[in-house]
Amino acid sequence: MPRIRPFRPGDEPALADICLKTADAGADATGIFADDDLWGEVFVLPYVARHPEFAFVVETDDGRVAGYVVGAPDTRAFEDWFAGSWWPRFADRWPRPEVERTRQDGTLIYAYGRRGGAEPYGDAHPAHLHIDLLPEVQGQGWGRRLIDTLAAALREAGVTGLHLVADARNEAAIAFYERIGFTRVRSHDGVQALAMRL
Repeated sequence: MPRIRPFRPGDEPALADICLKTADAGADATGIFADDDLWGEVFVLPYVARHPEFAFVVETDDGRVAGYVVGAPDTRAFEDWFAGSWWPRFADRWPRPEVERTRQDGTLIYAYGRRGGAEPYGDAHPAHLHIDLLPEVQGQGWGRRLIDTLAAALREAGVTGLHLVADARNEAAIAFYERIGFTRVRSHDGVQALAMRL
């Protein structure tokens, strides 16, 4: 039986791989970008670097990590840290594109544009999360358990609201979030933001 445990150092490669294998609206994104590493460096690794206390994984019977949830308790502070400390380290590896010609360009433009206060729902729901599960542990309640575990940790830290952003094409994920208590909020084109009071 799999189990949920806190993130620990050394889990990073598994988390980056899970991120890649689920990044295309829940499907495997391998090969979509010229550099597969970009997914993890934008969407999961900064979270465990900044807030390991708000990261939890699903570990299988044989000791593999098959899913995760990561969170930031204060989105405004996290995004400012991402812009000022995390992302500048990658400027030589992934320069900012002049125009968006590919999906990788779009993700790079997004990464370069991240900043605190960019999303209005971040004020009422200051924390945010990213969650991904490999197919082998999907549909078994692990997503709900991971989010419940993170929400409990955030509540204990005094955080009052939580949000997430899903690919608008991932209708199954959006329906799942609504079933467990998230509500849709105004969103940018191509994505659906959802929020919950803690």
